Parts: sequence; C-alpha cells; structure tokens
Amino acid sequence: MKLRNTALALTAAGLISGCATAPDRKPGDPFEPVNRVIFNFNDGVDRFIAQPVAKGYQKVTPQPLRTAVSNFFSNLGDLTNAANNLLQLKFTDATEDIMRFAFNSVFGIGGLLDWATPAGLPKHNQDFGLTLGHWGIPSGPFLVLPLFGPSTVRDSMGLIVDVKFNPLNYIEPATRNPLYVLQFVSTRSDLLGATNLLQQAALDKYSFVRDAYTQQRLARLRGTTNANPPLPNYEDHDDHGDTSPAAPAGGAPAGGLPNYSDPGDGGEAPNGASGAGGASKSAPGALPDYNDPGESAPAPDGASGGAQNAPSGDLPNYTDPGESGAGAMPAAPAVPASAPQ
Repeated sequence: MKLRNTALALTAAGLISGCATAPDRKPGDPFEPVNRVIFNFNDGVDRFIAQPVAKGYQKVTPQPLRTAVSNFFSNLGDLTNAANNLLQLKFTDATEDIMRFAFNSVFGIGGLLDWATPAGLPKHNQDFGLTLGHWGIPSGPFLVLPLFGPSTVRDSMGLIVDVKFNPLNYIEPATRNPLYVLQFVSTRSDLLGATNLLQQAALDKYSFVRDAYTQQRLARLRGTTNANPPLPNYEDHDDHGDTSPAAPAGGAPAGGLPNYSDPGDGGEAPNGASGAGGASKSAPGALPDYNDPGESAPAPDGASGGAQNAPSGDLPNYTDPGESGAGAMPAAPAVPASAPQ
C-alpha cells in the first residue's frame, strides 16, 4: 500500500513538474500551461453559469436597485480600504475611507446611496496585495485561481487577508452566504460590458487578461508608492534675475529677452551730428532714419558739382552726383581759345 501511494505521489509530482516546465511557457509566466487549464475552466463556468445569471439579474432588476446593491457592497469595502491604507501609513486616505463609510451609512441608508463621492470624499481601492507591494514584496509570477480568476503569487496571499478584513465574514452563515452570492452576481453584472469587449478585441483571451491584469496592478501599485514626479524645468537660461551679468551693448536688460531692436536706435549721435537727411537722433528709441541722403539741404554757398559726403554714421551716399545742390547740371569746363603749338 505504501509503495502504491509513493508511486502515485511521484507520478503526480512528475505531471505537475512537466506542466510547469513545458517548452511553450513564456518568460515571466512559468505557470502558463497550468494557468491556461484553470483559465479555460473559469471561462467555461463564466459562460455557462455566471453570465446567464448576471444577465437575468440585470433583466429583472431595475437600474436604481442594481445601483443601490453595488453601493451597499462598495460601502462595506471602504472598511477594507481604510485598513490597508492604515497598514501603508496613509493616514489621510484612511481617514477619508472611514468618513466615507460613516457618511454613507448614516445619510445613504446603510450605504445604498453614495453621498460621499459628490461631497468630495474620493474612494481609494486598496487590498492587502497592494499593501505587500507597497512595502517592497515582489508580485511573483502570474497565477490564475479557480473561480477567483487572475492573480499573482503575492495577490493570492493577500486575498486570504482581505477575506478576514471583509465585514461579511463575521455575519451568521445564514445571512452571510446569500450576501456573498448577491455580491458576486452584482459584480458580474457590472462587468458584462467588459466581457463583450474582451470577446471582440482579444485573439488570445488568456494573454489579453494576463497583460491587462499585470499592467493594471502595476499602475495601482505605483499610485500607492510614488508621488508625481516634478515637471521638467523649461525656464529660460538667461532668466536669472539680478544675478545675471550686465546687459550687452545691444541694450537687452539683464535677465530679459534678447535685444531685437535696430542698431540705429542707440541714442544721440556723437558730437551732435545729425543723421541721414538731417534727421536728428537725439531722442532715444526713435525710429531709424531711412531718408535718402541726396534729399538733404542744398549744397553750401550754392556750390554745384561733386557728390555730397554722407554724414558720419549714416549709410553711404549712392545718389547721382548730378542730383545734388539746387538741381542744376554742373557747368562744362571752358575750352581754351587757342591751344599751344
């Protein structure tokens, strides 16, 4: 008898080991062969039992009553959220969870109505698996539990503690068991839309559920451990207030924007010299003088002939020398009456 039991035990161990080390398992999912078997079992139970019951519940129960049932179990869940927030030393979130439970229990008729959310008390969805992750315990491989669905090694251990946190666990079995069934049916009814999306979008439902669950848990864990990172500094490097160097010659103030003003806008010309065309630059910030230098005052002493020189600091004179003065053409030089022999 002992030899037969030993042989059966070794055979079972070999089967389990063969499943766990099958060549088609993916990295990071060493239990995939066993997980797929349990996943298919859960999927069959869901399609042939849970979904028809949830659809029937949704058909015969009015929407306000379904919402009230969901609110009732959600209100009980706030106690579990508060306990896990306390274990994570999140005293503000734990206080809000307790206030939610008290507020909805008193003013929401035992939690059937959710008045806490419109009142500004947010809901924090926590469980003991997230508490373990908050303190640095790794999640371990992906694991599919019979009837409970997707999980991980860490979350499956946390599930045992969450059951102890659930207030329904301390009610008499005659009342507790029907409430557990009602909670399951209500939750499954709320997820019917997600099931339709899964049927339409997923080519491999197991891979889809595994990846979605892993990413969702990782996102929630990051939300419990890390504060939002500071925004990058996009401040102008020249904006250093009074500690910046003196303004450059272009006139840009210290720490201000670069100077895009016209270089000709730089105040009064030296020695009182007037600008082009006789326009004075004595006023700082005045517009530059773009007048034609040839339009300046007539040549002194009525002299005609050569081109006028451009004033210092102005543009060179490119006008026709014949246009200077009073506008008269210069006289041709006299030809001698008799050329020397």
